[in-house]
Amino acid sequence: MIMLIKLILAHFIGDFLLQPKSWVKEKEIKKVSSPKLYIHVIIHGILVVILLWSIDYWILAILLMLSHGIIDALKLYVQKEGNKSEWFFIDQGLHITSILVLWVIFFKPELNLYVLAENTSFWIFTVAILFITVVSGILIRELMSSWSTALNDSNEESLNNAGKYIGILERIFVFTFVVSGNWEGIGFLLAAKSVFRFGDLKESKDRKLTEYILIGTLLSFGIAITTGIVVLTLM
Repeated sequence: MIMLIKLILAHFIGDFLLQPKSWVKEKEIKKVSSPKLYIHVIIHGILVVILLWSIDYWILAILLMLSHGIIDALKLYVQKEGNKSEWFFIDQGLHITSILVLWVIFFKPELNLYVLAENTSFWIFTVAILFITVVSGILIRELMSSWSTALNDSNEESLNNAGKYIGILERIFVFTFVVSGNWEGIGFLLAAKSVFRFGDLKESKDRKLTEYILIGTLLSFGIAITTGIVVLTLM
């Protein structure tokens, strides 16, 4: 189980933490001619070897690199401007599936989610924190992409990346409340955010903005709560 968690962590780091938006845009334009595609794939292989901490897994690293490269290339040629969100989730689903298949082939695990060694705690929390801070923000952005275009005509100014960091903080708070068993803290956080947002929503009188904020908040809280419950179950 610990090996699977490390492989998923390597995927999250390579696909979300170490892949700038400029690389994504270049790959969409140049496709398989983009050097960034191959650098991205190589990074995934290096991360696998580093996190598993053994050169003995070089075959596994190469197979994961190949599968990742094939899936990414398929996405680049199949996705269109109007279905990027759908292909984002298909792409991630294929990556996780390939990781699971290769994990079973190489490690032949006894699938028991409730019997975990004590040293898995660090990796479980590492994956969870990376998921709720970086990955889930991109997931929410893709889920709400069809609504966000309706807000682009607004002339209101905002702090650069303010929404991104507000989302990261609130998910960290909710995750901490769940793991520590302080469920009442979630209610307090939701009430506090509602108070801060009430003035903006009242003044704007924009129903679309109100719905957008409410959907985003519920998605963010839901992802954080679910992640916290999964971590508690695994622990």
